[in-house]
Parts: sequence; C-alpha cells; structure tokens
Amino acid sequence: MSYCDYCEQDSAKQVHIDYHNNWYGFPIEDDNLLFGRLLLEINQAGLSWETILNKEANFIMAYSNFNIEAIANYGEEDRARLLSDAGIIRNKLKVNAAIHNAQQILVIQKECGSFKNWLDRNHPLTREEWTKLFKKTFKFVGGEIVNEFLMSTGYLKGAHVKSCPIFAVIAKEEPKWMEI
Repeated sequence: MSYCDYCEQDSAKQVHIDYHNNWYGFPIEDDNLLFGRLLLEINQAGLSWETILNKEANFIMAYSNFNIEAIANYGEEDRARLLSDAGIIRNKLKVNAAIHNAQQILVIQKECGSFKNWLDRNHPLTREEWTKLFKKTFKFVGGEIVNEFLMSTGYLKGAHVKSCPIFAVIAKEEPKWMEI
C-alpha cells in the first residue's frame, strides 16, 4: 500500500494526512527547512515516521528552529541539553550527526551559496549516486534516509502515486524529479 493509499483510509492518523497533503514531496527552497527535513529523516532511523511527526514541534524548538548556523555552533552544553530532552530522540549519534551536518552545510553554503544550490548542482543523480555523495558529506545517512529526504523534498520521484490528487498539486511546482 502506498503512503497515498494509507492517507485516504478512514483509519489514517491526522498527523500523516497533514504531512502527506502539505509537505511530502513538495520542493523546499529554504536551507534551514531543508536541513530540518534531513534532521528529521535521520532521527526517524529505526523508529516510525509517526513518532517523528508527533515530535516535530519539539525538534523545531530543541534545535533552534532548525537554524543551521546556530546548530553548527552547538557545544557540549547543547549536546547535554539535547540528550536530556524527552521531547526529541535522545540518541548521541543522531545528536552528533545533526551538529556535524549543520557544520558541513555551512561549508556547502560558502562553496555553493546555499544547501539548495548544492542539491540543484548535483541533480540529477541516481539514488545510489546521491547516497554515495551524502555519505561522503554527512554523518548518519544511509540509502533509506537519503532516499526519503530526496523524495520528501522533490528531488526524487516516488512521494505520491500519479492517481493521488496531491501528485498534480506538486507537479505544478515543477519538482526536480520532473527534469529527469
């Protein structure tokens, strides 16, 4: 069953319906929001997406509204704060990855102007090529995390089935996968 099919069922939880209808697969222009999506995808590893969606507001608050520069400058006090915050996922590897990845995005921004520009310049790549590039650049990113991040931000096809009404809405925004 596709995510689209699940979200059309009476038993679908509202948090999934909202994400599906308003965020999943829609292109993102803002670097902080792109980083925030990557951070959420990393934190989902080993857990349900519903858990992450239910904690999204907590993640936003705990991680400085996903402000890349602020997170890149987190120190030991911030790490300790995050690891004691029951509102988010308290995993040392994921917390460390968030800080490291924010630092990497600052480097990318200096080199390319923005994280979005970096993604655009590397597009199109296959899922495997994207995964290799992400593993070379970031921490705690594997094939599934990279795939979901890129699908959820409009870089790879697959977020919605063609029969889904949201597919047509997203297609009007001309996501990157339409260029392939």
